[in-house]
Parts: sequence; structure tokens; C-alpha cells
Amino acid sequence: MGSVRPKIIAAGLVLAAAGGVAAWQLLPDGEGRGAIRVGTSDSVSSLDPAGAYDAGSWALFSNVYQSLLTIKPGSDTPVPDAASECAFVGQKLTTYQCRLRPDVKFSGGRAVTADDVKYSFDRIKAINADQGPASLFDTLESVKADAGTVTFNLKAPDATFPFKIATGAASIVDKGVYPAKALREGTKADGSGPFTLAGYEAGASAELKPNPAYKGQAKPALAPVTVKYFKGSDELNKAWTDRKIDVAHRDMPPGVLAGLGPGLTDTHYQVSGGTETRIMIFNVRPGSTVAKPAVRQAVAAVLDRSKLAAEIHKGTVTPLYSLVPAGVAGHSTPFFDTYPKPDGATAKKILKDAGIDAPVSLTLGVNERGANVEEADAIAKQLTASGLFQVKIKTVATFQDYQKRYAAGEFDAYTLGWIADFPDADNFIAPLVATGSSMNNGYSDKTVDDLIARTRGHSARGEAAADFRELQKLVAQQIPILPIWQKKDYVMSREAVGGAQYLSDGTGVWRLSELNWL
Repeated sequence: MGSVRPKIIAAGLVLAAAGGVAAWQLLPDGEGRGAIRVGTSDSVSSLDPAGAYDAGSWALFSNVYQSLLTIKPGSDTPVPDAASECAFVGQKLTTYQCRLRPDVKFSGGRAVTADDVKYSFDRIKAINADQGPASLFDTLESVKADAGTVTFNLKAPDATFPFKIATGAASIVDKGVYPAKALREGTKADGSGPFTLAGYEAGASAELKPNPAYKGQAKPALAPVTVKYFKGSDELNKAWTDRKIDVAHRDMPPGVLAGLGPGLTDTHYQVSGGTETRIMIFNVRPGSTVAKPAVRQAVAAVLDRSKLAAEIHKGTVTPLYSLVPAGVAGHSTPFFDTYPKPDGATAKKILKDAGIDAPVSLTLGVNERGANVEEADAIAKQLTASGLFQVKIKTVATFQDYQKRYAAGEFDAYTLGWIADFPDADNFIAPLVATGSSMNNGYSDKTVDDLIARTRGHSARGEAAADFRELQKLVAQQIPILPIWQKKDYVMSREAVGGAQYLSDGTGVWRLSELNWL
């Protein structure tokens, strides 16, 4: 209440170069070592920022595109990137204004204008793609461009808005290249980030070259980077073992991560954060077998998170009983308070009191990535062993298809990993349970929506803690979403590579420009 909201001002950057040549060019590809090869089992659903709301796509966006703001390493406060300064206008938290840097250019050479910024936001709302980020901007009413100034008019107070425009959702695109009402097709991406996309093969690789014209918060890129995409953890591990990649991130097999320690040959590793979560989403649309809250409550009463953590994930994850993970302000344990241990008798009584006959048949959707299928099998066995459920698992090979199928309501329940877009409790709640959320499960509750709106009215975020606790109590009663676990983030790199720790610093920004040959 009444706290001062400091204006966000760009810090100066010094670019070390000789005769106008970018610094990375002075050393030919790391003295002949070529591009740094980064492996991941994440996938890219779209190269168009209006069509993607997933970790793999946004990781690429944070290197090819720019947003007005970004998050500095190890920080939880947005700072200018393509903007020179940003601030709320007045005290109501309903008008936010940014002024562009005068020297930002797209990779094609054209200057980035305020009209490009307005266009980028307008098309996200106009396209409203099922797998896009439009839901993140639910409070945005309109955008105005005037010379080098961009003004955002909000429907309601939203203290989290600066965080939202520091994400991949707010990537600025060239209005002359990206269609206004449709996603851009093909394998090109035109942005103003620290890299240019020199080549892309869906599901295989992205070739990134340092952008000598980049001006912004990040360091100028130090070396070319090739991102290699693998279908799952085992393939990623094989590429690491066969020395076909120099950096491995998201996700090596649990057994490999559990075995990390001193004495490994030519292997550095970084463990950070702890806010990646795993959740089960229930399709609450009419006609689904889990549409009745009692069925979802019975699932929550039976689920043994500790067993999943120990047996499937080898102790690399921690059981989670809150939508907001431990370590983030707003964390509480409403699911533990209600269901402190797996209890088949309690689940049986819940179903009986609701007049629901057991066993209840349900379908569980899972994306074939990492340990997901093994985890889904273990969940199905737990539910079936209770005698209260019959579970049919439906696996989907690609994440893009998986998104389309759960959005269409094909599964009664499905599992997803969730990585925060920005370091605030709002981002673990609103995108998951607000009306029209990105989960596409049909859930809507006015009290939940009202509480979410109330939390956004606090510029001093600690003042929203009580509302966040109340929100989670409501979700724990209705259970449209069931938290399963949270984990730390692991990055493995060869001794010849520096900067790998910046791929995972708790901010959600994948800083490939920090990578360099040592």
C-alpha cells in the first residue's frame, strides 16, 4: 500500500569490438572449435511468438527476439531490454508506459518502432491461438504507439504486468513480415535479439549466429550456438555420452542426475532453482468422467507423491502439495492439509458420499518425453491398486500434438511440467486456474478470478500473501489441478565451455549469449 514503484531505467552496456567487428568474430568460432552444441529434450511448438506458450519455444525466443523488458541473472525484477525505460503512470496500476531504445534494429536492418511493439501485442490477441500466450495478457485492454513511446492500458490493476512483458510472450516481431491475423509459417524468425536464426529443422536443430547489431540488456553473443533437440531423456543422455553435445539441459534421465557428484570426468554441472513443477490437470467439462469434484478429490486422496519421487525420479524431485512451489512467496500446503497421506478408505468414502460407483474409468494423457510415461504408468498403478479407478493411458509422441489433443478435451486427465514465466506466485496460479487459462480444461470459478484480480492490485507483492493462501485453499477443495512434485534444474557442460550456469538461474531466461569456449 502506497509503496514507491521505481522507474525501470536501462543500464549502459559496453561492447568490446575492434574496427566495428563483433567480439565473437575476433576468435574464429572459439579458435576453430565451431559452434557450441546445446542439447535439450524440450521441443519448439512454434517459431511465432503468437503461437507458443511452452518452455522450449520461449527458450529460443529469448535469444532470437527481444521484449521491452527482461530479467537479469539471479534477479526477480524486470529491467529494460528493447526499452530504455518503463514505469506505471499514476497510482492505479492500470497504465504502463515504455520508451524504446533509439538504436534497436531487427536482424534485417530495419529499426524497431513503437508501431512494431503495438502490432506484436495486437496480433497475439487477434490470433488468440489455442497454444498461444493470449491468456497471459488477460488484463490488457489496448496498446497505443506514439513516436518512440508505447502505452499499455489495462482493464484492471495489474502489478505483475511488467513481469509479463519481460517474457517470450512479449517478443517484438517485424510488422512487415508477420501476418496480423495468422501465424507465420515456415522456418524463419526475424527478431532483434542477441542471435539470428541461421537455420532451423523442426525437432532436430536450431542454428544460431551472434547478431552484431544487437543492443539490449544481454551480453553480446560470444560464440555461435547449435541447439539440438532430442525426443527424450535417453536420447539426450546418449548424445552426451557420445560427446555429440557440449551442454545438456532439460532433461537428463533421473538416474543420471541422481549420480552427479565430485570426480566426474570432463563434466561440470550446475544445480539451481527449484520451481519447476509437475501437475495433473483434470478435464472438468461436462461429460468427462472427472467432471464431478468428488472423483478428483478421490484421486488426490490416493496419490502417493513420495513413492513417485523415490522410485521414478530417484529422489531428484520433492513432493509438492501447493500450486506455488516452496521457495516462492505465497507457498502454502493446502493439499497436504487436506490429504496428508495416501488413504484409499478416505477416497472410497468420498466417492460413496457423492453417489459415484467404483471403479471409475478415466483416460490419462501423457507426452512421450523424459520419464513422463514411466511416471504415468506408476500413477495408473496407484489408482488402480486402490480398486476405485480403471485408468487407460494415452501417449502422444510430439508436444505440439499433445497440446492440441488436451485442448480438444481428449483426455479426462493429463500431466504437464510447469516452469514459471516470471518469479511471482501469480504465474503459478493465474495461467493454470483463471477462467480461460492456458490449461484448456474448462475450469472457471468467479471467486478464484476475483481473488486473482485482488492479488494483482498489490504493488508490494508481500501484501498479496493472504489472498494467495486463500486461492490455494479453494483450488485444493475443487481440484481442477493437482500438484505432484517440484524439482531443481540441472545443467551439465564440458570443461571447455563457460557460462552454462546462465541457462538456469531461476528467471526463466535461456541465456545462450553467455556461453563461450574457455
